[in-house]
Amino acid sequence: MIPYCARGRFPSRVGLLAPAGCFLLALLFQAGCTGNSKVVTAIVINPLHPNILFIATNDSVLKSRDDGATWKIATEGLGHARILSLAIHPTNPSRVYAGTLGDAVYRSVDGGHRWSIVNAGMKEHVAYVNAFVFYPQNPDVMMAATTVGIFRTTNAGMMWEEMSNKGMDSVYTVSVALDPADTRILYAGTSGGVYKSVDGGATWNEANNGLIHAEPGTALSLGVNALLMDRKKTSTLYAGTTRGAFKTEDGANHWVKIQEGIGEKFISAFIIHPKDDSALLAGTESGVYKTTDGGARWTSLEHGMTNLNVRALAMHPEDPKILYAGTQGGLFKTVDGGATWAELNIKPRKED
Repeated sequence: MIPYCARGRFPSRVGLLAPAGCFLLALLFQAGCTGNSKVVTAIVINPLHPNILFIATNDSVLKSRDDGATWKIATEGLGHARILSLAIHPTNPSRVYAGTLGDAVYRSVDGGHRWSIVNAGMKEHVAYVNAFVFYPQNPDVMMAATTVGIFRTTNAGMMWEEMSNKGMDSVYTVSVALDPADTRILYAGTSGGVYKSVDGGATWNEANNGLIHAEPGTALSLGVNALLMDRKKTSTLYAGTTRGAFKTEDGANHWVKIQEGIGEKFISAFIIHPKDDSALLAGTESGVYKTTDGGARWTSLEHGMTNLNVRALAMHPEDPKILYAGTQGGLFKTVDGGATWAELNIKPRKED
């Protein structure tokens, strides 16, 4: 994600990624994120066994086998890597991926028990790996959004290839969306808005009409932390940004604000209901917000949350009333669709 403490406007050119720039980004990310904290940066749920989930904290990866009631450390092989993103293979959930600050990508093939680095082909100066996307027809093909653009693997992470950034003015990529009906159509959410490709990533075009009201490549750009696509109508997308929520219904030709009830809050995470594409949740600097009408109106869901600085969201694939929210100050769970939340104790238990 865009470093959370860096609110508002971001430089968008690759100069941001010079060594001094990377150091600044690291400082921004670490601000308010000291060691042994309860910051939760990522949450993933096993799609076949939803009682199993992983979270990334400021200094560890934890695994639960009982819906978050108890936790064990799952970091063997990760060393001191700071985890920014997690992903579980959709058909082989024993395979888990971790995007890091500094070491690019790690992979576990045994459900998080052991990890090994799988960053062959990635540039040495990939500072952050912010998100992963699996291709639906063959999940061993996947993309990783990084500080220097998008990388793709066709062999489950064993080798990565840098995708073209031709046409991109901003290459700091935070989120990626893939059209499952036509995988040649890709969307990249960057520190300078949205870019679209219709040729599988060979070339890109800026797609910021209605999103950014400024000349591209200037400091007036905004970061796009999350992109969601309607599963039935793939030309409809939602963008969670550093200045609120936006929606397009024409394949990113034009965006409109969808901010009634939510304002221009910094959105770090988006999730969509597994059966109702008009129902979405947004994790913001001020708690969780929900819409049931495609973003026309948003309502706050914060009752029981003692920390509202939300960094990650996850929804139970079989029971959408069960949600998890990772915040700057811990992990929260609801079993009633967000009406009430309770904090989970994520202190890992001792090894048996």
